Amino acid sequence: MFFTKTYSYRSPLRFLLLLTGMGIIASCEDVIEVEVPSEEPRLIIEALIRVDTTQAVTPVRVKVSETASFFDEPQPVTLDQITLAGAILLEESPGSGIYARDVPTSQLMQEDLFIAIDYNGQIFAGFTDFAYAVPIDTLEQGPGGPQDNETELIIGFTDPAEVDNYYLLDFDLNEFQPTRDQFYDGQAFEFSFFYDEQLESGTTLTVSILGATSDFYQYMEKLLEQTEDELDLFDTPAVTVRGNILNASDIETISDLSEANLETNFPLGYFAVVQEYKQTVIIK
Repeated sequence: MFFTKTYSYRSPLRFLLLLTGMGIIASCEDVIEVEVPSEEPRLIIEALIRVDTTQAVTPVRVKVSETASFFDEPQPVTLDQITLAGAILLEESPGSGIYARDVPTSQLMQEDLFIAIDYNGQIFAGFTDFAYAVPIDTLEQGPGGPQDNETELIIGFTDPAEVDNYYLLDFDLNEFQPTRDQFYDGQAFEFSFFYDEQLESGTTLTVSILGATSDFYQYMEKLLEQTEDELDLFDTPAVTVRGNILNASDIETISDLSEANLETNFPLGYFAVVQEYKQTVIIK
């Protein structure tokens, strides 16, 4: 929040002195050139597909953009072609960078799901398995956190026994929490999540529990670690978080995908197809 203080200049002499002082200060300013990080543009592929298994058809939507200079926003790109789980996606509107299509849900609930992107003479590709989730048992607002400006939500679900399960909890407002059943395998599990602000009364939140593979869980953990670090404006993260989509331009067959070059020209983002359960809660 910015506060503006208004001054009343009743004396012309005082006003003139003020302007003169401002001119002296401005004339003493030095121009400092800051060298910011730069690299070749990379594709950003946002391909998290949420599946409601009770529906016969799932709307698939993938956003593709390209990194820009340090101070600019990523720009949408127009692909030559994008294929996901055997379906060719079409751009929603020219220049939007958003590719969509309704796909039969059964077609997405498989292993070895495949995405392929043809862009600017290069091929980017990745595999994933469909990841199951569990329903939300309870979702309610808690009494609050140790800080007065926090809002608490309490969520509960039941984990299947004797299976290694991974989940990604989406608490709306771009707040995520990955979790695994290492300490609650086969049990009913309940925990609190705290927002860093006091949400307004009447705010409606849509909270989801998503299934996750082991690789997707690890990717989200690393990604959240990077974004939560209090980096200086011109600091570069210590590790580039790589997803599961590779530059496959130089491989001969799909079976050689694991040999694709990981060091140069890899895209950012991740390809995941997950089951989703969600509920809404209204903040009091």
